[in-house]
Amino acid sequence: MAARIIRDEEVSLDPLKGRTVAVIGYGSQGRAQALNLRDSGVNVILGLRPGGRSWERARREGFDVYPIPEAVERADVVMVLIPDMEQPRVWREQIEPRLGEGMTVDFAHGFTVHYGLIKPPEYVDVVMVAPKGPGQLVREEYERGRGVPALVAVYQDYTGRAWDMVLALAKGIGATRAGVIKTTFREETETDLIGEQTVLVGGLMELITKGFETLVELGYQPEVAYFEVLNEAKLIMDLIWRYGITGMLERVSVTARYGGLTVGPRVIDEHVRENMRRAAERVRSGEFAREWLREYESGMRNLERLMEERRRHLIEEVGARLRPIIFGEAGGGGGGGEGS
Repeated sequence: MAARIIRDEEVSLDPLKGRTVAVIGYGSQGRAQALNLRDSGVNVILGLRPGGRSWERARREGFDVYPIPEAVERADVVMVLIPDMEQPRVWREQIEPRLGEGMTVDFAHGFTVHYGLIKPPEYVDVVMVAPKGPGQLVREEYERGRGVPALVAVYQDYTGRAWDMVLALAKGIGATRAGVIKTTFREETETDLIGEQTVLVGGLMELITKGFETLVELGYQPEVAYFEVLNEAKLIMDLIWRYGITGMLERVSVTARYGGLTVGPRVIDEHVRENMRRAAERVRSGEFAREWLREYESGMRNLERLMEERRRHLIEEVGARLRPIIFGEAGGGGGGGEGS
């Protein structure tokens, strides 16, 4: 059964009237959601680390800013919008000891709660508004009178009013303008990780890199290979984003359409899908979360090694030469005429 999309006219901001919302963190999502809520008429304060760059920026932008423990004490709703791996320590030391009965705690991603890195007390509501886009876009779309879609969930409903509150928060940041879908902390967390690993980051990165390597190994110029497999990928993804997969196929050349439909399934075949299933199972079992936690706690040396390998790859060397041309003297996004 298709998920129901909840729209702006179905949701009220009334649950936030007379309430104080403390946004913890002023990075990409923190800043965007704080500004959007304030512009929606919500009383917003910030909880930040004293003396940091975010503290001064938030004050310049008109917010009342407090150390995190004091912000929590002053709030009815606490939005935890700091990076996942920082959350458990900040939660344990600065947030949880100041939570009062009946307060609402909101997350933008379910990772720390779903995998038990944070275990909220039973006397608070625990909810999630997860925008499906980066903070900059959340802010830009709000200012245009639109919104970025979001997933909403309730992990713990102590007061019996958690759903009203989470939908009000989604409306306040502009998400209901585009539409929100009810989910669970588990579904949001696992689909987010699986999607990142198999498609959005890992899958696309490897597909583009291996396509580039194949063309170069066959003797084609690296610069030509870069344009074909990386630069034009942006153009194709724009078409997919705007019109869907079939709409993209209808807008590329007939040759590209036939080649894509006949050859694509031979490249991304059932063997690849089986690899995706295995990756998904590592997420669902918690194996990936445990591995990532060990990596983070050990100083992320393996991550930095992998990043350094990527920095030294030929595709990055070629891209560093071509991007100033593509986005500088030549403007625009470049690419071929037929999108093939």
